[in-house]
Amino acid sequence: MLLSLFIQPSATAHYYLEKEYQNNWCKANNGRTEVRLSDKTRIDCLTDTYAIEFDFANKWAESIGQSLYYANCTGKKAGIVIIMENPQKDNKYLNRLYSVAQKYNIKVWTITPEDICISDIYKK
Repeated sequence: MLLSLFIQPSATAHYYLEKEYQNNWCKANNGRTEVRLSDKTRIDCLTDTYAIEFDFANKWAESIGQSLYYANCTGKKAGIVIIMENPQKDNKYLNRLYSVAQKYNIKVWTITPEDICISDIYKK
């Protein structure tokens, strides 16, 4: 029983860092990561069409403002990739995001730990 306390992730632990999801997805979609704007903010992923913000599902509301700001600065469409590490729990956040994204024409994608290509993350 004591051993199980050490192998179970805490409530705030994640399978991967946000940056790992971002790098994996952005590479697969021919984007550039961490594109710096003149005001020193950084777009998580910039493609030919979209300025994209990545966030864990519980930060869905923050992702809206950032994606719209990056789209405004670049002239690209707003996009959000929501990280769904626990789909049963995270689905409520995704539904909230969809309701706003539809109104403001924000493209939404999801990514899960299963979507990550392990070999790409650990290549040196």
